[in-house]
Amino acid sequence: MDKQQLSKDILKLVGGEENIDQVTHCMTRLRFNLNDNQKADKATLKNTPGVMGVMENGGQFQVIIGNDVPIVYNALVGNMSKSPTADNASSGASTGEKKKRNPISALFDFISGMFTPILPAITGAGMIKGIVAILVAVGWLSDTSSTYIILSAIGDGAFYFLPIILAISAARKLGSNMYIAAALAAGIMHPTITALLADGHNSSFMGITVIAATYSSTVIPIVLAVWIASYVEKAVDRVVHASLKLLIVPTVTLLIMVPLTLMTVGPLGTVLGNGLSGGISWLFDNMSIFASILIGGTMSLLIITGMHYALLPIVVGSMTTLGYDFIIPLMFAANLAQGGAAFGVGLRSRNSKTKSLAYSTGLTAIMGITEPAMYGINMKFKKPFIAALIGGAIAGAFMGIFNVKSYVITGLAGLPSIAAFVSPAISTLIYALVGGLIAIVAAAIITYILGFQEENASEPVAAPATPATPATTSAAVTEEAKAQDEQVFSPITGEVKPLSEVPDPAFSEEIMGKGFAIQPSEGRVVSPINGTVFSLSKSGHAIGLVSDTGAEMLIHIGIDTVKLKGQFFSPKVQAGAKVAVGDVLMEFDREQIEKAGYTTITPVIITNMHQYESIESAGRTTIKEKDLLFTAKA
Repeated sequence: MDKQQLSKDILKLVGGEENIDQVTHCMTRLRFNLNDNQKADKATLKNTPGVMGVMENGGQFQVIIGNDVPIVYNALVGNMSKSPTADNASSGASTGEKKKRNPISALFDFISGMFTPILPAITGAGMIKGIVAILVAVGWLSDTSSTYIILSAIGDGAFYFLPIILAISAARKLGSNMYIAAALAAGIMHPTITALLADGHNSSFMGITVIAATYSSTVIPIVLAVWIASYVEKAVDRVVHASLKLLIVPTVTLLIMVPLTLMTVGPLGTVLGNGLSGGISWLFDNMSIFASILIGGTMSLLIITGMHYALLPIVVGSMTTLGYDFIIPLMFAANLAQGGAAFGVGLRSRNSKTKSLAYSTGLTAIMGITEPAMYGINMKFKKPFIAALIGGAIAGAFMGIFNVKSYVITGLAGLPSIAAFVSPAISTLIYALVGGLIAIVAAAIITYILGFQEENASEPVAAPATPATPATTSAAVTEEAKAQDEQVFSPITGEVKPLSEVPDPAFSEEIMGKGFAIQPSEGRVVSPINGTVFSLSKSGHAIGLVSDTGAEMLIHIGIDTVKLKGQFFSPKVQAGAKVAVGDVLMEFDREQIEKAGYTTITPVIITNMHQYESIESAGRTTIKEKDLLFTAKA
């Protein structure tokens, strides 16, 4: 592919040179700060040969290229009369970028960054509550037994102490001290304070009224408190001498923030939280069908745009305030509708590979993981995605008519989370199952009736094409060379995650390639294969390798860590170096990167998946360096 022509096309389609404030690149994508994102022709860019995807994130316009991004970047800058790069920008550049950041985008980023890490805790606790409800409903467990009390405590614990969990997560996202935030939450939840305020009578602190309120299981009060505390903490930190910071900063922060929270911030947050939960309850009580159709039919669109994160505080608030939630059933319906639409594609398609992919991704969608079906099948053929939205709306109407509620917060809204709908009335579970079946059947039938255009009956429907073999290394093999099975060993010690959990569509949607992610527990990266380092990002956050048998790999340490400009990364190899499994490639300061507000989850992917049939996991959930991570099957 002519990289010069590609760079000219990209320059034109982003709105021309006059629309570019800054441009730089990371390991896989061009990162533009445009004067006006609306001037960029996203639709044409997405369909431009050589462009793997386009996305907007945090006010940045990103064009995903793949391994050839340095070549395209150099050609792009060479075609410009000036060089508006982040590296050459004045010290005010970053300030400008922050000023231009969409406040709504920033809010969604904060909410998702705060709630996503705590979902395992509240999901696990919620599922335990669901299991206990099932055991009681079928008569296998008495609600007066000590076993019931203990199991209920396990399920309720995370929700009762939710303010402490949220305080830690919010502080981590805000870059303030997590343990001061936890101490703040613990202070307002202390049993003595709880007892003092529980009788409904106001108290006082130094003559100032303390309004009676209960903070267990609440969301908004502690989030507001930690947000304000982050400014107090940083302000005190700036004026205190380094030798006294450990003593003065937490003391002053807690002395200011605990009383302030009890007197003003907490009651305000409680009123807002109760008002929000009450408003949602009123909406579903009085306009149930309309609200259910609207949310059920648009939930997949919200997921695509990331706006579904704005619903998380509402879901948690409703669950903790009311004891149930109306939104999770609609998410359940929308997810199953995506699976049904994929099944419709499988029924209608005449291509055996498309059928296989449609059925397999449809099944994973029904189990609660919608991305493969949504992006790999339904959005690919367009009409099935529309059918999925309609199926979600129809099922949503059913859920609204029969007032289906969720009594448990679930991480995946699919069949495995069906225990969320168990209540004292078993009819809720039955209605949820019927609603889910309606979503699947309606979406499948509508897809079959609407039909779709397969671009090439001989080609399978798959993830977007991965980039050609890098031209920057002689170790790379040609595309025509026959691939062999490739064993990929873990480059990092940590916890294995599916790519769908990576908070970046380029990886979670498998645009760049396939593989797995690792949440590091140590700050070191070793080679996962025997081969050659063909590229190393200037910022050190990403490493490209090609194995001796031709597998092209990308190890991307963290998300958006390119913005750190090399800080906290220490490369141990250079491009062109020959490496063997276990050779140290990089060291990084995991704690400092996370303290700076970045996730360190690390995708490890094969980028030339067009030469392989599939990825086979080694089945580990935790892993050490040099353990087998997955095998790329040729």
